[in-house]
Amino acid sequence: MSVEVLLPQLGFTMNDGQLMEWLVADGANVTAGQTLYSLEAEKSIVEVEAPESGVLKIIAAAGQAYPVGTVLAVIE
Repeated sequence: MSVEVLLPQLGFTMNDGQLMEWLVADGANVTAGQTLYSLEAEKSIVEVEAPESGVLKIIAAAGQAYPVGTVLAVIE
């Protein structure tokens, strides 16, 4: 079963965020709670963790801004 990795809404007024960098390579095995990427939002940088364990399939490129709820990757 696949789990989507979404860009989270970190604050009530947050509409988008910039995916700064992936901290795990595409195709790598990840475990739930492992840090996947860093996100810049509302003048702060947050590290976002994997919601599930499995193989990471990256969809979104680092260095770009995306709206809240965008599918950034899938964990299979």
